[in-house]
Amino acid sequence: MPVYLTPEQLAARNKRSLWIALGLVAFIVLIFTTTFLRMQANLAERTAMDRAASASAPATPQMAEASN
Repeated sequence: MPVYLTPEQLAARNKRSLWIALGLVAFIVLIFTTTFLRMQANLAERTAMDRAASASAPATPQMAEASN
């Protein structure tokens, strides 16, 4: 037994569907942006740590010189 909706009900359903879709897209954009920004921050921190470690590390002889 099919249910027939009035034009007002169809319009309301389409409007709800549109807002749900927009909310889902907004959520996906939020998650993507948050992830991207956190990855950028971690990369910057890692780069800074690598530079600090290489600046404080003692100089080591080259591999070619060590084998002679």
